[in-house]
Amino acid sequence: MFKYFFVVFCLSLFIRQGLALWCYECVSTQPGCGTQFNWLFHWTKICPETDDVCVKIIEQRSDETIITRSCLSSLRAIRTDIPADHYEGCRPAAKDVHLANYVNNSIKELDIYRNYYDKTTWCFCFLDNWCNSSPSSNAHVYLIIGTSLISLVYMF
Repeated sequence: MFKYFFVVFCLSLFIRQGLALWCYECVSTQPGCGTQFNWLFHWTKICPETDDVCVKIIEQRSDETIITRSCLSSLRAIRTDIPADHYEGCRPAAKDVHLANYVNNSIKELDIYRNYYDKTTWCFCFLDNWCNSSPSSNAHVYLIIGTSLISLVYMF
């Protein structure tokens, strides 16, 4: 009886959120979120909009690299350098000439002009859940599918 409940529970999770896109949300200053991504440390976020896209932003300055992972709808309010093309793949950040034009700021450490990083790359993906991780970290997807299949085999 317990295995039937477990199978129904697993299937209800997939059916309830089946049309939503799941993305990782973290910054590379957090453990396990750098170039070597570790999915054990980070939970996924269900993107709020139906036409949302997973985003990975790579900002580089000499040997310093900051990677930000999130949904595009979460970044629209705070980033003005989003490229116009949101299809699969990576592209450089857009130039925003009107950014910080009318700001009189005496604090030099604030990056109001967004010129601290030499190179900013936006990577978009929407065809697969958890796609804004590193390419080799999809083992958890196979683990979920494998346990679901094993529970279905034991059910019949």
